[in-house]
Parts: sequence; structure tokens; C-alpha cells
Amino acid sequence: MRRPASNLAVNLVAKLVAKRVAVAATPGLLLCAAAALTTSLGAQGKETPPAPAAPRDFVLPAKHEFALPNGLRVTLVPYGRLPLATISLVVRTGAIDEGPQQVWLAQLMGDYLQQGTTSRSAAAVAQSVAGMGGNLSVTVDADQSTIEGAVLGDSAAAFVTLVADVVQHPSFPDSEFSRLQGDRMRQLAIARTRPQQIARERFAAQIYPNHPYGRLLPTDDALKGYTAAQVRDFYAHNVGAARSHLYVVGQFDAAAVERAVRATFGDWAAGAPPTVNVPTARAERTVILVDRPGAVQSTIALGLPVPDPSQQDWIALDVTDALLGGSFGSRITSNIREAKGYTYSPFSFVDAKYRSAVWAEGADVTTNVTGASLKEIFGEIDRLRAEAPSAEEVRGIQNYLAGTFVLRSSTQKGLTNQFGFADLHGLGDDYLTTYVRRVYAVTPADVQRIALKDLDPNKMAIVVAGDKKTVADQIATYGKAVQ
Repeated sequence: MRRPASNLAVNLVAKLVAKRVAVAATPGLLLCAAAALTTSLGAQGKETPPAPAAPRDFVLPAKHEFALPNGLRVTLVPYGRLPLATISLVVRTGAIDEGPQQVWLAQLMGDYLQQGTTSRSAAAVAQSVAGMGGNLSVTVDADQSTIEGAVLGDSAAAFVTLVADVVQHPSFPDSEFSRLQGDRMRQLAIARTRPQQIARERFAAQIYPNHPYGRLLPTDDALKGYTAAQVRDFYAHNVGAARSHLYVVGQFDAAAVERAVRATFGDWAAGAPPTVNVPTARAERTVILVDRPGAVQSTIALGLPVPDPSQQDWIALDVTDALLGGSFGSRITSNIREAKGYTYSPFSFVDAKYRSAVWAEGADVTTNVTGASLKEIFGEIDRLRAEAPSAEEVRGIQNYLAGTFVLRSSTQKGLTNQFGFADLHGLGDDYLTTYVRRVYAVTPADVQRIALKDLDPNKMAIVVAGDKKTVADQIATYGKAVQ
């Protein structure tokens, strides 16, 4: 026989509290459960849901860290109950090491690393990984390149050995280079048709002039001109133990994994230390109009440099961004999506790189409301600078950030990424263990202070990719448009 809904709701909340499954660190989840209980009891009016538990700091699982004489750092983290392990080798190289005529050379290196080793063909590598019940991938971004995969836990040591082979002994076969180059040419052609990519490219170039962070796409001629020898040379100069950190997170035999690390990575050359090339970011009002004749939408990208994660105000900036435009319930989203219907998916975010960061707002809006959209976006920025938000509004954003932080940290991959972020920016474990506490410590006055200090509209670059004949007059009041 089915139990009454009220009893089911009571049991749900009781189980959540009893199991303490990150609910204390995620008050939003408990609030949702309590809301369900309130609804079910509404007709009776005799029971009151428990108050949300006080937020707790995130508790890191125990970890074992060590370094090899060649500089390789290693972090082993037993975590979770599933018999799986995530292994991630992070190398501090990427676009940051590219010259002005080398854009995507690091990306090609990442592609090339997946074409086999001196002792295993690409097919043999794939078969080995499949036999471990997992996958292997290589990704390259501005500051880092990552070789990673998830496998069955009892294969963790074997996968570490495989990763060591891939990163230290790539075969870089000449026979595969033209295919990889052709794949990248097709990706470039597609990117240049996408207004979001076009706007991001112009925005990055404006913020980071003459710096690798500002060069997102190569020219056709540059990409066509790359050779296998150039990629090998890039690898030789930028990949080594001194730039690398190996993370193993999950259920695995820690002793066996450590033996594998020492046996297979111990002889890896240290190489050069990581490149430190902190940009001088540009903060000035510029309006860049990229003509897309006949476009029915305009793609907007606007923003400016802000404090990076190593700075004291990073957490307060995180809260401010989420309130202004970085969450579904944010002010800009509520305005131009829900109230005005100008766009479907506006968003803001803080793009963090090594010792540099940018706050950016993006939106694809109907062409005839391009100017109106800018007016509303800047209106919301001005409103936040003029008046502190309510405590209730800030608390909702804090619940959101605390909850998503715990959720991101609840998987092996997510926890690995959290460690990697903290290590890249030199934040230490206390960044992770005190994040929730510090989010809830941000006050409405702090949010207004951040908006005043860091989000000055007069220092924001504006990029609009849209139909010039329709858009030009609409955006004229925001500054002289430049090509």
C-alpha cells in the first residue's frame, strides 16, 4: 500500500540529513527537499519543515603527494566507491608557448601525440586502453595540455605506464601529419563561419594585444605551412617532467600506482620550467563591428580584464558574476531573456588564465534589438554599481555557487579538475576546503564594491558580429565602431 505523500517527503528529508550526502555543504539541495515537504503538508498545516543546515566547508579526501627528482609532481587521491580511476597528466604548455606565427601548433602537437609511440601503434594504444575498460584523450588549452583517461581501478597502474609511454616516446609518424593538418584546416574553416567564434576572436585580440592569449585562430597560410618537424620541435622544447603534474583519483592500488610512476616516469628528462608570460591586458572602451551581411542575429561579446584567481577578491568576483550574468537566475538573463525576449541564452563568465582573467558577457540577440540589448546589459551593470543587491538575492546566488561547487567536486573528473585549477593558480588546498565558507562570507556590500572596482563600463571592449547596415546606427552611441 502506498504511504501518504507527507510521510514520503518526511522520509526523504530524514534520509538526506542522516546520510549527510554533501547536503550540509549544499543548502540549496536541502531547501528544495524542504520545499517539497512544505508543499505536501500544505493542506494539513500541522508540520513545519526543518530549517536548512548551516553550510559546511568542503572536506577533501585524504591524498598522497610526492615529487620525482626530475620535477614531476604526483597526487594520488583514493576517492569514491566505484572501481574506477581517473588518471590525468597535466603539462604546463599550450598556446602560451606559441609565437605569433604558430597559432594552433600546440593543438597539432596534441593531435600528433595520439598517433602512437615508438613501441606501440595508435591502434595498439587504443586496444590497450579498451582492454582497461576506459578511454584516452589529449586536450590543449591556453596554459596546459592534458593527457587523461578513466579506466577500471585495477588497471590504474597499467594506464599510468601507458600515459608515460605516450608522453615520453611519441612516434610522430610522417604518414599521419597531412591528415591531421587537413582535419585542423576543416575545423578552422568551420570556426570562421560561426559568429560566436568570430566575436570571441576579435574580443580576445582586443583584450590581449600581441599576446598568445589574444590569438585564437591561425591564418590559412600559417596552418597550411606547418610541418611535422615544427611540431616535433615544439614538443621537444615544451614537454618535460618539470612542467608536469600527474593526478590519479578514484579506487586503485596506491602502492602499485606509485611503483608504476617511479618506474616509468623516473627517467623522463626534466626539460625547461613552465613559461611565464603574464600579459598586459587592455582595459578601454572600444566598439568593434564585424559585418555579417543579412544576419538575422547579432552576436555580442563585451567585457574587460579583472582580478585573476590568485587575487584576494576572486571569490567575491565569482559571486558578483553569478548574480549579474553567470547563472540562469542572474539579472542580465532575467532581463534580456525572460522579460524582454531578446535572446535565448545570454551568459557571463570569468575566463581565468595564469595570472590573468577577463569578465565577459555574451549573447546572440535578434538583429533589430542589438542596441536595446546593449542598453539593458549596461543598465544592469550600472544598477549593481549604484545599489547593493538584497541579502535575499545574494543568498540565492550563494546557495547556487555552493551547490554547484560540491557537485563539480563529487566526481573523479570534477575533483581532478579542482585540484588542477588550484595548482595552476597556486591557491593551495585551503581554496577548496574553504570555498563554501568564503562564498557565504560575501556580503551585498562586497558585491557592489566589486562591481564598482572591477566592472567599469567605460573600460569594456564591445564586439558585435552582425548585419552592419542594420546594426551600425544602433550601437553608434556606445562608441565609434572600428574594424
